[in-house]
Amino acid sequence: MRADRLIQVLLHLQSRPRVTAAELAAALEVSVATARRDLEALSAAGVPVYPQRGRGGGWSLLGGARTDLSGLTAPEARALFLLAGPATAADGEASSALRKLVRALPTPFRAEAEAAAVATVVDDQRWGAAARQRALHLDALREAVVRRRRVRLRYTGATGRTSDRVVDAWGVVDKDGTWYLVAGTERGPRTYRVDRIAEAEVTGEAAEVPADLDLAAVWARVVEEVEALRSTTWATVRVPERHVGVLRAQFGRHVEVEVVAGDGMADDGVARVRVGAPTPLDVARHLAGWGDGIVVEGPPEVRAELARIGAELVSRYLGTR
Repeated sequence: MRADRLIQVLLHLQSRPRVTAAELAAALEVSVATARRDLEALSAAGVPVYPQRGRGGGWSLLGGARTDLSGLTAPEARALFLLAGPATAADGEASSALRKLVRALPTPFRAEAEAAAVATVVDDQRWGAAARQRALHLDALREAVVRRRRVRLRYTGATGRTSDRVVDAWGVVDKDGTWYLVAGTERGPRTYRVDRIAEAEVTGEAAEVPADLDLAAVWARVVEEVEALRSTTWATVRVPERHVGVLRAQFGRHVEVEVVAGDGMADDGVARVRVGAPTPLDVARHLAGWGDGIVVEGPPEVRAELARIGAELVSRYLGTR
C-alpha cells in the first residue's frame, strides 16, 4: 500500500509545478504528517523532490523531472482512454488506475485524454429488456489468465449435463455481452460459456500456455467453426434492394448479396441474396414474416417449409376476428 501511495505522490507532483503537504494530503486522503513523510521518503530514495520554504513554498520535482509514458502519441492516448473510460464506470480500481494514467501523461495530452475517458457511455440495458447480468465467475477467470493458473470448473454443457474439469486458462472473450473462457485441455483448445460455469476455483498449479499464443486467432477459428455449423442450409431469395439490410440483421454473417436489375418488385432495384441457417425450417422461419415481399427461388426444402408454415397459419387464423 505504501509503494502504491508513493507512486500516486510522484504522479501528483508531475501534474503541477508545486504542491504543499496539506494539498497532497487532501488529494490522497491521508494525514498531513503522512503526506510529509511520503515526500521525505521520495527525497531520501533519490527522487529529485525538494521543499521550498516560506510563503508560496511547497514541494517540487527538481528541474521538472518526469516519468511520462514516453513514446505514447496523442492519438494513442485518446484511443486508450476512449476504450478504458466506459469500462471503469462501475470499477473502483480501474477508475483509480485511469486517474493515475492521466497524471502520468505528458501535459499536452491530458485534456484530450480526460475528455476521451468520459466521451462514451455504456448502457447494457436493451430497450424493453432487463439489463444483462455480469458473469458470475468472470473476475476469478481473469485472475487465472493473468496469473497463468489452472482453473477447476463445475460446468453445465449445452445438453444440460454437469461435470467437473481442470483447464488451463488462456483468455476470456466478450461476444456481444456473452462471456467465454478460452482454455487449453488434454483434447486441445476449448471454449466455455461463463454463464454456464457453476463453480470456478483458481488453483495453485501453473497453466500450460503456448509461448506463441494468439488469443484473437484462436477465437477466430472458434467463430469460423461455429458459423459453419450454423449455415449448413442456404436459400436464394430476391428482395427489394433497400431491404437487404433487414436480411443482414436477421441472418448476420450468413448473407451473400448480388445486386441485379429491377424486375418490377421495386423501383430501386432487386437484390438476389443467399441466406444461411442450420436447417430448412430455420431459414423458412426467418423468411415467413416477409409474406409476398420476397421471392424464394430455392431450394425446394425451404419452399416446402414455407408452404407448410403458411398452411398452418391459414388453418389456425382464417376466418377469426
